Amino acid sequence: MADPFPSRQEQTTVPSMPQRTQPDHNTSATAEVILGVDTHNDNHVAAVITALGAVAASRSFPTTMAGYHQLLAWACTFGTLRRAGVECTGSYGAALTRHLQAAGITVIEVNQPDKATHRRRGKTDTIDAQAAARAVLSGRATATAKTGDGPVEMLRVFKLAQSSASKSRTQAINQLKAVLVAANATLGEALSGLSTPILIRQCAQLPASAPTTPPAPRPGRCGCWPAGSWS
Repeated sequence: MADPFPSRQEQTTVPSMPQRTQPDHNTSATAEVILGVDTHNDNHVAAVITALGAVAASRSFPTTMAGYHQLLAWACTFGTLRRAGVECTGSYGAALTRHLQAAGITVIEVNQPDKATHRRRGKTDTIDAQAAARAVLSGRATATAKTGDGPVEMLRVFKLAQSSASKSRTQAINQLKAVLVAANATLGEALSGLSTPILIRQCAQLPASAPTTPPAPRPGRCGCWPAGSWS
């Protein structure tokens, strides 16, 4: 008859505990990291975070071409850099944005933190740079920065120049009319009621010295003073 109980000397096989593996130092070099930059006029503050949101490092760089090269090389030492969140991509961060895009980095435009966020987290350039990187990681910032070159940028510069010239013209006309308000009564009467082009043309024809006798006739429709009016 077979023994219904197994032998007491038979040992039960116990699974061994998994051995703790040593971390692979090469993994950090291939893992994706995200760059965040708080831009300024003289220097940019950059921060690098991992895909889990941990801060790897932060550092300040000058706003020069050499500084941009140093920033990109520094960020790539922490892992594979594919995305970067940059503040003010149309002003202070425009040059850095073009440099990163030329290197194949996708630049995401990040809005500056509002006052409520500053009150909760504090206000430092390093915190703002980390917030820019986390905005890209969380998907809160998704707008791709403009390239800042090509025909669109050319038209923008032309439009800027045209707007500036038009504003300066309006200011000059307003100043001229303000001067005529307090000018000599005879001169103000002679120049009153004229259209802006004729007024400018008549003022350009005024002699450098003050007139000794007032002009008798008013200018004609062509905007020309009669001969000898200011002699």
